[in-house]
Amino acid sequence: MAAGPATQEDTRTRLLATALRLFTEHGVEGTSLQMIADALGVTKAAVYYHFKTKDEIVEAVAEPGLRELGQVIDEASRLRRRGARIDHLLTGFVDTVVRHRALVALFSSDPGIARALARTWTSPEENFSVRILGILVGEESDLNRMVAAHVAVAGIALAGGSPQFAGVDDDTLREQLLDVGRRLLGRPRRVS
Repeated sequence: MAAGPATQEDTRTRLLATALRLFTEHGVEGTSLQMIADALGVTKAAVYYHFKTKDEIVEAVAEPGLRELGQVIDEASRLRRRGARIDHLLTGFVDTVVRHRALVALFSSDPGIARALARTWTSPEENFSVRILGILVGEESDLNRMVAAHVAVAGIALAGGSPQFAGVDDDTLREQLLDVGRRLLGRPRRVS
């Protein structure tokens, strides 16, 4: 009896969750397809049914977070006022970081993920770093604004993915990251 589409999707979802866990434990380059298969309790052929290479798995693991970040950037870039663009981008970036903590930790600590993704995510539209900094810095790119934007983006990502804050609930972490980001970017604090 063949597995139905729901079972195949469940297996694919479990495979990606397992791969992310193993990537965070062993690094992308230190994780083999056999390790993923063993952790799932399936054959390596079953992994190959869903993905032909480890790079395809890395891309699939990263895709939800990258897609979400791309949407935030697109939405922010369509806003007319500079302050609105910055606020939307900052809030969306923090939300994405908090929602995808394990993936962000992997991006922050494992160069293997960047190498795997560089093979497919190479167009300027997909260069999120350039696009994010372009929105945050704007046309008036003085050194102070550029440094503040870099520190805000890198700091939010590093803190959001830090194992030190793994026990902090999402709402608290989100609030803290937004507060720091607003201060670094010279944005007014939001009053609840």
